[in-house]
Amino acid sequence: MDSVLATIKKEVEVAMNKMDIILTNIEYVKEGKYNFLRIELDKVNGIDLDTIVEATNVINPILDELDLIEDNYILDVISKERG
Repeated sequence: MDSVLATIKKEVEVAMNKMDIILTNIEYVKEGKYNFLRIELDKVNGIDLDTIVEATNVINPILDELDLIEDNYILDVISKERG
């Protein structure tokens, strides 16, 4: 799965960089009976919900085209936690 995530990260980063968005983390996790592909994003001055939605709309077709994950999963695009 590490090589799959690395490939996804590389492709998604290219698209996010064009939007001035930073991909800070990507992981594939099982929570309960569901699988999640969790992609964490950030921007220099923080990222808002509208930008997360816009990024998700860009990421979805990339994942569809790559088609690297055979399992059913939920795409979870989130903002980097600020602390």
